[in-house]
Amino acid sequence: MAAADVTEEAPQPTAPGRGRPRKRATDGEADCPRKGERTRRRILEAARRKFAEVGYERATIRAIAAEADVDKSSVIQYFGSKDGLFREAVHWDIPIAELTTDDPAQTVENYVRGMLGAWAADPDSPMAVLLRASMTSEEAAELLRSHVTAQGVDPVAAMVESPDARLRAALCSAMLMGIASQRYLLRMPDMAAADTEDILRIVVPVFRSLIAPEEAEKPDRSEPTGE
Repeated sequence: MAAADVTEEAPQPTAPGRGRPRKRATDGEADCPRKGERTRRRILEAARRKFAEVGYERATIRAIAAEADVDKSSVIQYFGSKDGLFREAVHWDIPIAELTTDDPAQTVENYVRGMLGAWAADPDSPMAVLLRASMTSEEAAELLRSHVTAQGVDPVAAMVESPDARLRAALCSAMLMGIASQRYLLRMPDMAAADTEDILRIVVPVFRSLIAPEEAEKPDRSEPTGE
């Protein structure tokens, strides 16, 4: 039968009691994709908690499945392996383009505020879990190195107008992760107790001098020149 025959054929009425009515999707069938997505999300959340608690090496698919209240086969079905699950559980994107403005000081504040806000909102965020796991797993450490380089160093270095742009971007990344980890993971007393606005007040000029050295080298016209 030609394709035109299919598209042009009109449904014919049937006499009462003859022919089969078209099957309609039940509420359960329509909800199936959403249920699958909820299960997948629940596994990811359980995985982050378990990886954060015991590390990559000691976390097992069986334990993660139990934490998520699903069968072990469900974890394999959605993620294939523990490595595949881990990579997805700790993946994150830094919206550098959205945080960047024409004002270097505002850009730096956006970076720092965004980082601190993300860590404060979720102690088991992908970034936090990956950092914890990297302390005991070389696979996790390599994943952290590649991800921070791609997400944090590369895009920032592209904005810095200096021969040592990559080093400056790497220093920004190191300082940001150091502040966040001491404040939210290690809970160092002074860092944990500090107000976010106080942290921003002190660190923003430092970060600005790194990513906008040409601005930092300009003389402050508010200062008396001595002439």
